Amino acid sequence: MAGPMGRMMAGGGPDQHSMDFKGSGKRLLSQFKPERATMAGMLVAVVVSVGLSVVGPKILGRATDLVFAGIIGRQMPAGATKEQVLQSMRERGEGGVADMLSGTDFTPGKGIDFTAVGNVLLLALCTFLVAGLLMAVATRLVNRAVNKTVYRMREDLQSKLSRLPLSYFDKRQRGEVLSRATNDIDNIGQTLQQSMGQLINSLLTIVGVLAMMFWVSWLLALVALVTVPLSFFVATRVGKRSQPHFVQQWRTTGKLNAHIEEMYTGHTLVKVFGRQEESAAQFAEENEKLYEAGFKAQFNSGVMQPLMMFVSNLNYVLVAVVGGLRVASGSLSIGDVQAFVQYSRQFSMPLTQVASMANLVQSGVASAERIFELLDADEQQADPVPGVRPKELRGRVALENVSFRYDPEKPLIEDLSLKVEPGHTVAIVGPTGAGKTTLVNLLMRFYEVSGGRITLDGVDVAKMSRDELRAGIGMVLQDTWLFGGTIADNIAYGAARDVTRGEIEEAARAAHADRFIRTLPDGYDTVIDDEGSGVSAGEKQLITIARAFLSDPVILVLDEATSSVDTRTEVLIQKAMAKLAHGRTSFVIAHRLSTIRDADTILVMENGSIVEQGAHAELLAADGAYARLYQAQFAQAVAEVD
Repeated sequence: MAGPMGRMMAGGGPDQHSMDFKGSGKRLLSQFKPERATMAGMLVAVVVSVGLSVVGPKILGRATDLVFAGIIGRQMPAGATKEQVLQSMRERGEGGVADMLSGTDFTPGKGIDFTAVGNVLLLALCTFLVAGLLMAVATRLVNRAVNKTVYRMREDLQSKLSRLPLSYFDKRQRGEVLSRATNDIDNIGQTLQQSMGQLINSLLTIVGVLAMMFWVSWLLALVALVTVPLSFFVATRVGKRSQPHFVQQWRTTGKLNAHIEEMYTGHTLVKVFGRQEESAAQFAEENEKLYEAGFKAQFNSGVMQPLMMFVSNLNYVLVAVVGGLRVASGSLSIGDVQAFVQYSRQFSMPLTQVASMANLVQSGVASAERIFELLDADEQQADPVPGVRPKELRGRVALENVSFRYDPEKPLIEDLSLKVEPGHTVAIVGPTGAGKTTLVNLLMRFYEVSGGRITLDGVDVAKMSRDELRAGIGMVLQDTWLFGGTIADNIAYGAARDVTRGEIEEAARAAHADRFIRTLPDGYDTVIDDEGSGVSAGEKQLITIARAFLSDPVILVLDEATSSVDTRTEVLIQKAMAKLAHGRTSFVIAHRLSTIRDADTILVMENGSIVEQGAHAELLAADGAYARLYQAQFAQAVAEVD
């Protein structure tokens, strides 16, 4: 299928490759290098916070031991020592109970020491309070580092887009590129904000809790570690299954956005040609693909949390059973077992959190790879530093044995030579695809020549900076481009300096746009959107021509600039163009040969070559390609009149 629909069906070609999760993840983390100081402060705050948090259960365990010791001590006869009480119990055949109480530091006849318990609880409260405050500080620092990093990435992306050659955008759909610059960047920001601080906190918690577990009881610590290999196996298996679906999810999001942007931009044509159902069907197909990819990605990664919860509960049961046996043997106090049960939860929870964040991380890294792919795209050749400038910009243009091809296998322009003197008007005619617009694109350095060179006043344009080159060229295209704003702002866009309202109106009068602008509700202050709603196609063209007048160029390029205006307006514009072109070099691309009769030189192009060159009368007398084009148009005009 040809056209937008066909291209939509075939879209996404350049992005079809596998995900490099590890490489993209490392590169994403490397973006935080400028935030080293902030990240270091955050790391210190998290380390201290986690350290206090893991000490907390041990302190609470001490409070439990004090309460239990008070309860046991109150039931024992006063005046005896702990050893005497335990010996007495063993003599009565209560050896098991005596073994259990041997791990408790009680004083016979003495009840609960509420002062000591209160001090311990106050210490625990202060510990957890400081840990919470430090975690709040760490969260703020993380948000600051993440937002600044995403800010820089967005700047890098914008800067990269300005350095990409025109060929990059020719090969990709606009909506897909926009999706990377918006959806993918936002997804990276959300992923980093929601996961980075939590991941660091969870990993440090695992380390801290593990150290405390070994301090309390190395045996129970080893029991708790039995489930770690199982957790690792679950995380890696589920991660490998879900990652390709996240890549597909964001790739499909780009395709869907491209389709929506394309169909919305051309919604009038879609309706005119009755393609609504086909457009809706294409949308439904892409939407279904996005649903499938999103569902599979979220489901596969979502399975991880319940599986990790199961492993956590298994760990809890093992610790409880072995801990109970150790208390019964007197090897551990009840407070230590209580602390250890809390530690086992604290140990399992970050593992579960890390697993549950896997979908976020995988989604973020998938978006990061799409961003890095754009940032790694081949750029246009860098401008020479310093750039060479002509001593005097007069507008003499020369093409010396120029060759060019869009596809390396398909030559378009071969060995083309041309000289244009300052102030001359060169008209370029020929059938569609002959290379007329390509010639202008090479002059503007939208594309680089494959061979030969183009000079401006004796200086190779490849040795000039693009800004310097394009500052002297005014261009009016067949496809008008307006941005959201007032008509005055749109006209002033052509000037490289601040201009007055008088200068704007003078340019509009020269382009014969002043009359229709003043009939609008707010005149020059009328606001139009980027679609140019409220003004006709011809009026939009007049606004862009006024913009070219205001730029005061040395070289003027008109690519079918009058194709959207009526015959009367075209005559007026031709007169204005003659005035504007006076003393300037002009390149005029036109299909209507009546508009270029007065050109100094007419170039007839076919298949990337100049097949004829000369003035209007000379070419007609030669009875060649130009004469055939002219006669065909004249015959068509006569037929239309008849």
